[in-house]
Amino acid sequence: MKVFMLGWEFPPFISGGLGTACYGLSKAMSQMGTQITFVLPRTSSGGSCCPVKILSTEGCIQANEFENVSFRPIASSLAPYATCGTSEGCRPQKNNFSVFSWQCASSKCSGNYGGDIYEQVYRYASKAVEIADLEDFDLIHAHDWMTYPAAIAVAESRRKPLIVHVHSTEFDRSGENVNQTIYNVERAGMHIANKVVAVSQYTKNIIMRHYGVSSGKIETVYNGVECNGSSHGQVVKDFSDKIVLFLGRLTLQKGPEYFIAAAKKVLEVEENVKFIMAGDGDMTHRMIEYAASLGIGHKVFFTGFLRGADVDRAYEMADLYVMPSVSEPFGIAPLEALKHEVPVLISKQSGVSEVLQHALKADFWDIDELANKIVSVLRYPPLRTTLRENGHTEVETIRWEDSAAKVTAIYKQLLACA
Repeated sequence: MKVFMLGWEFPPFISGGLGTACYGLSKAMSQMGTQITFVLPRTSSGGSCCPVKILSTEGCIQANEFENVSFRPIASSLAPYATCGTSEGCRPQKNNFSVFSWQCASSKCSGNYGGDIYEQVYRYASKAVEIADLEDFDLIHAHDWMTYPAAIAVAESRRKPLIVHVHSTEFDRSGENVNQTIYNVERAGMHIANKVVAVSQYTKNIIMRHYGVSSGKIETVYNGVECNGSSHGQVVKDFSDKIVLFLGRLTLQKGPEYFIAAAKKVLEVEENVKFIMAGDGDMTHRMIEYAASLGIGHKVFFTGFLRGADVDRAYEMADLYVMPSVSEPFGIAPLEALKHEVPVLISKQSGVSEVLQHALKADFWDIDELANKIVSVLRYPPLRTTLRENGHTEVETIRWEDSAAKVTAIYKQLLACA
């Protein structure tokens, strides 16, 4: 089976969980024998993207890990989640869903997306069509909205089945204040696709409710995690304070303000606690000011975006990981925390809450409940140990191999009906 796969990030060039998901899924599928041509943007910062070796956060990926994956880089800079100015967005040029019906109206954009995003999506799509003309494949698999125009164009030109993989929607990223252009692209991709893969039942419900896609067209495939041992405890802290960790983008979707509000309540009853906010985003400066306004600026530490060994170090220092997301399609970070034997507190508004039993859960907006559960974990070592040990055991069963097997079954079903 040969797959033409489209994604916009891959380690080490990542801004969120999508790159990690693409890495884990494509690696597992490669080891199952699926042949993948992976088309992804390559930034000017370089990096090796050949079929034998590419760079990752773990160093070099060896040939036997990706022996059935060939990478086709496109010189581009699809860079979502960067802070930038405002924009008029894109102007539709035709009344169809072809990639060539979109032209960028401005060199800047707003909200969660970096400058020139529409222009880069358009360029990525046109180049992907050129690559597809030279490749042999059975179907197309596209990850998130920035690849949908490319996927639609390739499907139209090659008459192959199309699967769109929804890792996040505009309603997750922007709440009810959606970017209409991006929503239109998402909706077009979902309706034109032969099958839609959602990363959770939570996301499936959003797709049905807001995009009008029928339940039977959507398959839920949960993400996994690579469990290659734990290094928890290797970092020796030179202070006695407990550490509560937030690791994620500092954006509306991730609920950083709820983390800080809960931190304020925790510090009213527990003084020896430090709160680390690891990540970057358009709310960074606002969160720094918010912590200062609450009088806890000296207790909240902002690290900026972390990668590789720095991420491992953050987990290894933590006594608790908190993910207070407002709307989280899945959430790989809690799995990574449990892999490092760190207990987790996650919002009920997340896909990962569907697969984790040994995790504390609360509504993102319930600051009192968040604070109470943080205090309980910090005060009671038996609770912390139980969550850590049972959670670590549980996460070892959430494997990319199982995700890959489900995706492969969807491929076979589509090809049998073609």
